Formats: sequence, structure tokens, C-alpha cells
Amino acid sequence: MSPALRNITRRLQSVKALYDLDVRFRDMDVVEDYRQVISLPNPSLEECASPAVGRELARVANDELAELCAKHPDRFVGFVAGISLSDVGTALEEIDRAINQLGAVGVQTYTNINGLPLDEPGFAPFFARMAKHERPIWLHPTRTAAVRDYESEAKSRYEMWWCFGWPYDTSVAMARLVFSGLFDRHPDLKIITHHLGGMIPYFDGRVGPGLEVLGSRTTDEDYSGVMSSLKRPHMDYFRMFYADTAMFGSTTALQCGLDFFGSDHVVFATDAPLGPIRKTVDAINHYGLEPKTRAAILSENARKLLRLS
Repeated sequence: MSPALRNITRRLQSVKALYDLDVRFRDMDVVEDYRQVISLPNPSLEECASPAVGRELARVANDELAELCAKHPDRFVGFVAGISLSDVGTALEEIDRAINQLGAVGVQTYTNINGLPLDEPGFAPFFARMAKHERPIWLHPTRTAAVRDYESEAKSRYEMWWCFGWPYDTSVAMARLVFSGLFDRHPDLKIITHHLGGMIPYFDGRVGPGLEVLGSRTTDEDYSGVMSSLKRPHMDYFRMFYADTAMFGSTTALQCGLDFFGSDHVVFATDAPLGPIRKTVDAINHYGLEPKTRAAILSENARKLLRLS
């Protein structure tokens, strides 16, 4: 294991519900009629292993996730396949296998692949394949303490790499995909952003009017053709993303995300077992939403998105 991953690994090893089903089920029982879509936790397979080993780890993990869903259909309604994009070709093969043979409801990837941005041309076949399958992509942030806060220091301190770094990475990945024209090429592609869209809903002014003058602050690159190359106003694309409610029970953040994405593009998630289940439900109940809107967020949006019965 890379030294850079030691901190997040230590955190995960302390969460028994990740590997002890009895603990997990007890945690789930705090909310009536609650079921989960399961996936692999951090760190990404690309960070953990070579391309060849990552491919095999993805196969083993997806087989196990599918088995868990088959054994506990009353607990797990589906699973999100893990892949290693260190080798895009074999990742595409695993996507096909996981969806067509194992019944995966979608695929999870990360905001960068070993430091490479997702709008790199080499990852274009991945997005094309997911558009063809008409299945969503879960976008999870990834950053370690090795990404320092200040040039004068050797690493990030006080876990700022997680607290602020992960939402930042999500936001940058979303913007890069938008400006690369991804949604013009694949207008029906579904991407679910973790933590309610990172920073985007809270900085909609900077992202919107602030970026309408894209290029005016830059002298060493020409961005003058970026906005004109898009078929729609750039903010339309940001609202095409889906966002989950995994905000550690925050009510103010939830309201902001709902206002930005709309209740039809927000899906219920708790980040369990790393995030609180009961507090997330309480945050949604806090607003006294209309029954139809509440039902959409808690289950109906996910049913449509994941094609669940």
C-alpha cells in the first residue's frame, strides 16, 4: 500500500460495518424500510494496484458485490461496479461483464485517475461505453494528504485534503467534463456526483456569470473558443449532473443542492457506513417537503435512474 493511502486505509479499517454485515444491518435498522445500493469504498483500484492486478481486483470485487445482493435482496437492491481505468480496454470489458452478466446498476469512477483528469481523450471510450449501456456513473472524489495546502509544507494538515479537498476535486472534475463537451457528445449520459455536487451549488455565481468571461484572466492559454464550442449555456450542463444527499446530515447544504439541481436530480445517499443514516433522513424531513417531492428524493429518482422495480 502506498504511504499516501495510509491515512484513508486506517480510517476504513476502523469502520466495522464495512466488513461486518451484522454491524451493518444493525446500523441500517435505525430507519424503517431502508435498503442500500452498495459499492467499493476508497481508495480507488488505480491507486492500489498495477493495471493487471487492478483488473483482477475489480473482477473479484464485482463478483462479491453481486453475490451479496443475491444473498440479501431485502438489504441491497443493487451494486455499483468497480473498475480500474489504468487500462481502459480491460475496464470496458469489465463494465460489459458487470452490467450484462452480474446485473450492476452502474459503475463507479474517481475524480482523477492517478492524477490524470477525466477529460483526457484516453478516457473517452469509457464515457461512450456507459452512454451505450444507458447506466449511470458514480463520481467519487479522491485526494490524499500528499496534495499539500501550502507550497511551504510537505503535506496537507488537519485533514483539509478530505474536508475541503474532496469537494474541490469533485467540482473541478465536473467543470472539466462540461468544458470538454462531454454532454454534447453524450446528452443522455447520467453522472451522479457525490456529496451533493461538491462546491458547485454553493458557488453557482462564480461558476455561472464568473466563468462567462472564461479566458479573460489567463495570458498563457487561449480559452476564447471554449464557451462558443458548447451547444448550450454552460450552466445547463452543470445541472445535468445528478447529486446525492450524503452531506453528513447538513440541512443548509441540502437546501442549496436541491435549489441548484432540482428535486428530480437529487438521489438519497448517506455515505453509509461512513456517514450517518438517521441524520440524513432527518435533514430531508427538516424541510417538510411535499410527499411527492420527498418520495422522489428518497427512492423514486433512484428507481428510475437505476431501473429498479
